[in-house]
Amino acid sequence: MYKVFVNERPLILTDKILEAGEGEYFRIKKDQVLNAVEALMKKKLSRAFIYHPNLEEILNKFTRAVPRVVAAGGVVTNKQGKVLFIYRNDKWDLPKGICKKKEGLEACALREVEEETGVKDLEIENFLRTTYHVFKRNGKYKLKEVHWFAMRTDYQGELIGEESEGIVKVKWKGPEKIKKALENSYINIRILFEPPIL
Repeated sequence: MYKVFVNERPLILTDKILEAGEGEYFRIKKDQVLNAVEALMKKKLSRAFIYHPNLEEILNKFTRAVPRVVAAGGVVTNKQGKVLFIYRNDKWDLPKGICKKKEGLEACALREVEEETGVKDLEIENFLRTTYHVFKRNGKYKLKEVHWFAMRTDYQGELIGEESEGIVKVKWKGPEKIKKALENSYINIRILFEPPIL
């Protein structure tokens, strides 16, 4: 199962048919996929499902209708245990960005965090998870697939938001401020702070 967020609402790509009444089902045909995305974007549905019996194929088929853009980013912690946040589009977010051609995911994540925040001496600890959301660019829907990494740094220098990316603030946040920031963030960012399922 893949959970793709469209305007903060879940579009679930699944190989299972759940009980009726849990959301509307769409087939994996291009027009059906776009209908589902449009309905969620316009808030006509609170959630939707796209069904295909082969889960391994479902994401590839989905990206024929909504092309994939691969990105990577980081959940960066400093020596004080604070997490690095950026503020853009009136929301708290985490640094991330689109990978260049032939650029590895880890290299992309490190580059994007440094470019968007000015933080250096980054070290990847481990892969966290992949999140998915749909956005619209030049009248076309795109699927952003973001690969997230836990990172750490000893950097104590100035934080510089990348203006060309619309970043107006960069802040280190401790537990209480993280909780407050997540109230004004995106669902895919909040997911990264959920406790792991054992």
